[in-house]
Amino acid sequence: MNKITKRLLTTISESTSPMHCVEESKRQLDAAGYKELVLSEEWQLELGKGYYIDLYDSSFMAFRINRDFKLGQGFRFAHAHTDSPALRIKGNPEIVDGEYKKLNVEVYGGPILNTWFDRPLSIAGKVAVKSDDVFAPTIKLVDFKRPVITIPNLAIHLNRSVNSGVEINNQVDLLPLLGMSGEEMDTVTFMDALAKEAGVKKEDILDYELGIYCFEEGVMVGLNNEFVSAPRIDNISSVQACITALVNGTRAEGIDVIGCFDHEEVGSRSKKGADSHLLGMLLEKIYRTLGGSKMQYDNALLKSNCLSVDVAHALHPNKKEKSDITNKVYLNKGVAVKIASSQSYASDTAMVGMVVGICEKMNIPYQKFYNRSDVKGGSTLGAIVNAILPIPTQDIGIPLLAMHSSRETMGVKDQEYLESLLTAYFSL
Repeated sequence: MNKITKRLLTTISESTSPMHCVEESKRQLDAAGYKELVLSEEWQLELGKGYYIDLYDSSFMAFRINRDFKLGQGFRFAHAHTDSPALRIKGNPEIVDGEYKKLNVEVYGGPILNTWFDRPLSIAGKVAVKSDDVFAPTIKLVDFKRPVITIPNLAIHLNRSVNSGVEINNQVDLLPLLGMSGEEMDTVTFMDALAKEAGVKKEDILDYELGIYCFEEGVMVGLNNEFVSAPRIDNISSVQACITALVNGTRAEGIDVIGCFDHEEVGSRSKKGADSHLLGMLLEKIYRTLGGSKMQYDNALLKSNCLSVDVAHALHPNKKEKSDITNKVYLNKGVAVKIASSQSYASDTAMVGMVVGICEKMNIPYQKFYNRSDVKGGSTLGAIVNAILPIPTQDIGIPLLAMHSSRETMGVKDQEYLESLLTAYFSL
């Protein structure tokens, strides 16, 4: 296993929730010498230094003021998202149903639901705990780090039409099995277990934000280990590529920025999502701290550009007809440059030309991705951010099979191609 794949799988393993993704990202940035800033405080910034800001636990932004920066120079920006489609645990979740204990959950985003059945599943997220200040509860991250629940399928003998396609009722069919009722262990409730994991008293827990995640580790597959099968490739692969590129970038002028946002899978409309004023506020705060005026900041934006980094659909080996008839994207054949005249992907000819130009200059394989004309594809952060910050933006990403499954498949070479492209973007 090469070091790029090993690093990606480690990051995926650590990023069991958006909050844990931010913690792992901060660990990598700390190791690279980046300094943490507090969102609500005044900043002191130096040329040649790197910084990051934790944005409400599950989003973050990092940037470097390059050593030859002067007022008037713009930003190079790349962004991704920290969340993945999954199941989330509701409040008052424990259900005692005869001899069984189950959990009440809801669907987050658009997962392929049948891929969550019969897998070892665990739980991770954050807990709000009583503190001396009622306006500032203590936040604790938790990760059970072991398989504690599963969602059992109904046997084919009891559901003969299962292989013909059966509708899944989110409230009935997706309740995870937590344990047995009526046994000695019945005295331990879910809230008892959560309090133990958080290291707090059960009565001090005020609320929680907990997701269910696939406990199985990522692995390499294929006769020649040419693929990676793992949970949460969408979009931890992009987060890792952004961090690696920012840290390894060598550009002397301007300001280089990455932003990784929560809530992309549910529309991004939150204080820490991409569809907020947070990003523009932070970019302006950087420029103002460096002595720039509002006019200089606005002018700098107009000299900036952005790469929106999210996964793309690879041609499926058993469903080739689902791909565009002349633009076919394969695993291990390069970064997908995503284009849609509907602007569901942020794109324009000049930005496509810029990305293709970088790839050809640096000998990085690339592919152009279009949806079939009779298929509505997904959307990304690119179009959202592009409407808030009117700067040239291009959507790119690694090709992926089984997007939004509990386990997805990518080409082992494509992470290297993506990291090389982004590093060049922050270097040339």
